[in-house]
Amino acid sequence: MPAKFTPKVVTANALLEGDVVYLTARDEWSRRLSDAKVLTDEADAQIRLIDASARASEVVGVYLADVATTDAGPKPTHFREDFRTRGPSNYAHGKQVEAL
Repeated sequence: MPAKFTPKVVTANALLEGDVVYLTARDEWSRRLSDAKVLTDEADAQIRLIDASARASEVVGVYLADVATTDAGPKPTHFREDFRTRGPSNYAHGKQVEAL
């Protein structure tokens, strides 16, 4: 029996900056997970993944990431995705500087 489809978001890395980005409902890339379109239909998720993968001039490493839906928006369900939301780990830059 196939596994039940769980909510997901399309994520990638911005081609020029390398920042983690998420696909929004308007098919734009955002650096905030809270802006991401949560996908609950497997067929829709696959179509959005294929479309996003074709945007090689904007992003690299496109994939679907599992999330939980909360009142505050999508939250990562895996350590790797939670880690990616905080930005690079080698020193404070990018979104880490904005949080200081």
